[in-house]
Amino acid sequence: MTADASAIAPEKLGTETAPRASKLTRQRVRSAWIFITPMLIMLALVAGYPLVSTIYYSFTDRLLIADHNTQFIGFNNYLYYGPNLNNYDEELDGYFIYYEETDAALVYRDDGVFYDLDTEDPDTGAMDPYTGEIDTADVFEWQGLLVDSLWWRSVWNTLTFSVVSVGLEIIIGLVVALILNANMPGRAVIRAAVLIPWAIPTIVSAQMWSWMLNDQYGVINEILLSWGWIESRLAFTADRFLALPSVIAVDVWKTTPFMALLILAALQLLPGEVYEAAKVDGIHPVKQFFRITLPLIRPALMVAVIFRALDALRIFDLIYVLTSGSRDTMSMSIYARQNLIDFQNVGYGSAISTGLFLIISAFTLIYLMLGRVNFDQER
Repeated sequence: MTADASAIAPEKLGTETAPRASKLTRQRVRSAWIFITPMLIMLALVAGYPLVSTIYYSFTDRLLIADHNTQFIGFNNYLYYGPNLNNYDEELDGYFIYYEETDAALVYRDDGVFYDLDTEDPDTGAMDPYTGEIDTADVFEWQGLLVDSLWWRSVWNTLTFSVVSVGLEIIIGLVVALILNANMPGRAVIRAAVLIPWAIPTIVSAQMWSWMLNDQYGVINEILLSWGWIESRLAFTADRFLALPSVIAVDVWKTTPFMALLILAALQLLPGEVYEAAKVDGIHPVKQFFRITLPLIRPALMVAVIFRALDALRIFDLIYVLTSGSRDTMSMSIYARQNLIDFQNVGYGSAISTGLFLIISAFTLIYLMLGRVNFDQER
């Protein structure tokens, strides 16, 4: 076979040889990995290890008690049918159960047998199996995260907060960005002033609004009373119907500048020639906005929404300061903190944290697939 024939042989066979990367390209790839490896190692230590530990602890009964013997319990923190897990007694090596039907004190152990506590040997701790009839429906119950009403209430609160607050921030932020993008006197000063709410730390702004919304000395009640809009003072952060809307209002006040800043950056990158052509063609400004402006800023808007939505789904500090994590406003993060710190139940708190992680991950994947968001280029 000649040299020419051998050169075209792969084409005749319907195959193509991939071009080999040049030496400079390979060197650049190696350099990139050298620079990025320390960051990946730190990310694995700072984010990866806590995440893996949290997921592992969600399958255990770990408590914040020094002498507690942590055991692997599988999916019991997520879904479990049996005696109340809170009634486990290490000294009895089982779950204490009071059976009202026969007025019997029982101990249920992992071997699936009910023991009569009244027959316990004080020296050996041995007990005889209970000989009476037991209706397990009276002593067993479904437990775990998937049937926890307070967990689902916190999920609902978090989703409601996220959808409403992010939606309002998009609309108001877009309006503010369009105003700031217009040519008007003092535009630089107005831009700086708009960023003040976002620059204030969340804890500070939450405490400030907590004082302003107070039903005894809050300035908001004073203003509404002086205008005649209300007849008596309102407990904005304590009323079950007003607490969540109040939290949403404060979050919109604080975070709208962030959305406006991102949208404004996208608006300033738009080519002016497009609007000049539309003006020459006599296209109405409203039509220009929906046919030109929105499609062009859509990639930046989608990225801004996902960053803000992820932040809203993890909301903790604002709600915790304003309402102390009441049931009416409790978020998933607050519920996880309550079980981890207040109840010292690391196992169940880790299950809640894992659930929060899965919900945020699912939302991110669905949003990216449906919106077809590309962080490098347009749709």
